[in-house]
Amino acid sequence: MRASTFLERELSQRQVALFFLLAAMLYVLPLILADFPYIDDNWRTLAAGNAWAGQGRLFADWFYQALTFTGASPNIFPLPLLLTTLAMSLALTRLTFHYFAEPTLACCLVPLPLWYNPFLLQNLSYQYDGPIMGLSMVAVIYAITFQGASRVQRWLVPSALLALAIGLYQISFNVFVGLCCVELLRAVHRKMQWPDILRMLGWKFAQLGLGILIYSVTAYPFMERLRRTDLLNQDANPLLQIGINFARVLEKVALLFHGGYPWVFAALVLCAIAGCVRLIQCRQHRWPTLLLCLLTLPVLVLLVPGITLLFRDFNEGARTLMGFGVLLLWLFYLAYLALASGHRRLPWLLIIPLLATLSLSFAYGRVLTLQKTFASSALFSLSHDIAAHRELREAKRIYLSVSYSDRWLVSATGSFRQLPVLHYLLNVDYFMLAENLPSAGITNVVAERERRNATRVGYQGFPALVDSLYYRIYLIGDYGFIVMKEPPHHRLLSW
Repeated sequence: MRASTFLERELSQRQVALFFLLAAMLYVLPLILADFPYIDDNWRTLAAGNAWAGQGRLFADWFYQALTFTGASPNIFPLPLLLTTLAMSLALTRLTFHYFAEPTLACCLVPLPLWYNPFLLQNLSYQYDGPIMGLSMVAVIYAITFQGASRVQRWLVPSALLALAIGLYQISFNVFVGLCCVELLRAVHRKMQWPDILRMLGWKFAQLGLGILIYSVTAYPFMERLRRTDLLNQDANPLLQIGINFARVLEKVALLFHGGYPWVFAALVLCAIAGCVRLIQCRQHRWPTLLLCLLTLPVLVLLVPGITLLFRDFNEGARTLMGFGVLLLWLFYLAYLALASGHRRLPWLLIIPLLATLSLSFAYGRVLTLQKTFASSALFSLSHDIAAHRELREAKRIYLSVSYSDRWLVSATGSFRQLPVLHYLLNVDYFMLAENLPSAGITNVVAERERRNATRVGYQGFPALVDSLYYRIYLIGDYGFIVMKEPPHHRLLSW
């Protein structure tokens, strides 16, 4: 069989699933190879802790308790990520057959941006939380594609799946609403009548409402009162704050568009515009179709940060931008309609932005490896200095100052310059945590307390017991204080 014939023929469900399994595994391979404990992973590994129920994510606790056969969460990475990747490949297979009755290999490229979302790399960096966030997307996909035999099934099953998704990670709410926008385009392309389209939308949002209700009586009661869950103050111009927060998100998203990425994205947008025109031409009533296409775009753009805009303690981290993957899916769907109408092989051009994202994943994996190497070097230095001084070994407690310097990772300077989004994805503004020391056998180091007592000691001019490249260690009585240094000015050599 010729390769061109294979690329153009209809695929079976097994073949589509194998394609997505290979593509999904390839995307997370750099993260597995890096094996870098990311932020919260450090204390969770140390304590085998979960504590997701207090964040309104009860089902995340259940997931790890079931997977580890314990009442806690010992680190079993990369098993959870591998299982999530398998589940995502099956979910994307289901979504592909939902969009295309007779999918070809090119059709499989359309839903792949949900997983090949560049900002999802930060979600997947968490060895504990990453698989949970991925599973929440899986639940959303099954909720959007479920077709039950009875009205009761079509009502209850998607709602239960949505409650599960929100109970795993609340941001998946954005993904569901975004996929509903894509469902609108799909309904228009299938030439559904407007009453049927409105009825379909009503069903989706009724399912969402019931899903939120199920979540509110299952996982939500376990949520602790946290400052970051407070909503915007209604008396302090919340619309202005939403606008400011959204502008901050746009600044972060703009970091992605450097080098060849703006050209790839511009070509994708042009193809999507052509697909929108194609969609309008196939409808008898063109003005409502045009209005629909124009309305779904700003909704999807707003859903990139989504519900996070409503919180007083706004989180602008990349892990909250799961909605960006749905925006890419919307563009891919429209671009596919335009390209497929031109020539049956043109949809293969969609592989170019996917390859750009895959390249970014491997670049990010190398940055994680560099960060791991540097952190290990600093940890070895600190543990050696503590072990070499009896006063520090026998100190009742050693307080480690909080350091927000992110300029120590000199080895990644070139990558950060060419791909600024890598720095945003990494989001590691420290090079040492107190939770790292037990891995080197040091158990008397804790994070500084009492209004940063270690940092204040560093400002008071005490003579340092140890003066290293990375830190100074002070000893006052039976207590030690580790004060991190700012990195010196570095000049990279040109070879």
